[in-house]
Amino acid sequence: MQLGMVGLGRMGAGLCDRLLAAGHDVIGYDVDPTRSQAATLADLVARLAAPRHVWVMVPAGPATRFTIDELAALLQPEDLVIDGGNTKWTDDQHHASTLGAHGVRYLDCGVSGGVWGSQHGYALMCGGDETDVARMLPVFDALRPEGPRALGFVHAGPVGAGHYAKMVHNGIEYGLMQAYAEGYELLSASPVVADVPAVLRAWSRGTVVRSWLLDLLVRALEDDPGLQGLVGYVEDSGEGRWTVEEAVANAVPAPVLTAALYARFSSRQDDSPAMRAVAALREQFGGHAVTTRLES
Repeated sequence: MQLGMVGLGRMGAGLCDRLLAAGHDVIGYDVDPTRSQAATLADLVARLAAPRHVWVMVPAGPATRFTIDELAALLQPEDLVIDGGNTKWTDDQHHASTLGAHGVRYLDCGVSGGVWGSQHGYALMCGGDETDVARMLPVFDALRPEGPRALGFVHAGPVGAGHYAKMVHNGIEYGLMQAYAEGYELLSASPVVADVPAVLRAWSRGTVVRSWLLDLLVRALEDDPGLQGLVGYVEDSGEGRWTVEEAVANAVPAPVLTAALYARFSSRQDDSPAMRAVAALREQFGGHAVTTRLES
């Protein structure tokens, strides 16, 4: 099957590699000409046979909206666009409407697997019309992990459902990573545990907390046993915030996911204004000792 890939960063390039290995014909376009096979987006579209299939893998937000708008003007009726980036699910209806005005079909597809996906396969969460999903199954089957389709691919529902599922997936990911991180720190602070990496490695088989994320933490500690080469500053890419916003909108208690997001905010503060306020209040009401800047 022929496919145009827009965006050849880590994820886009990995998707291309896996599709090419499966025998698909992939033509890539990127704003970086050293990565791109097509000179422009128009050139990419011109090199695809009708009905065309284009996978968009660019950063969520303005870059995706600009790409969708440009494709809407270039593509023909019954061509199909898949947005595989981390687009906010509420943007999908707008994208579908923009393309639909030109007769172009649209699917949203949440993609999980990171930099390892090209080797092990990607988990895919798709939203859109069932006929369009069936049309793209050869591509989805090439990208997902080997084995039963249901263990690596889902048609989650109508347009927007794929990105909604991926959003919640990433919110859960925040919570899982935070739990492992807190366990790691507690083990490191223990007066009796002599080999923290060995403990985590032992958990990787047979225990109820084993997972790929745990395997990756073990791998990171093998490379840097005390993680001394890193700074404890963690960004959030958007999906964690959107998950918490959806929890509030639907009155769903999500204390773990929310706390994990807030922990990332805390990681960016060398000196918390809120904690300075708490220290000031303790001094004011109870005469408690405080640490001043001259003493720190």
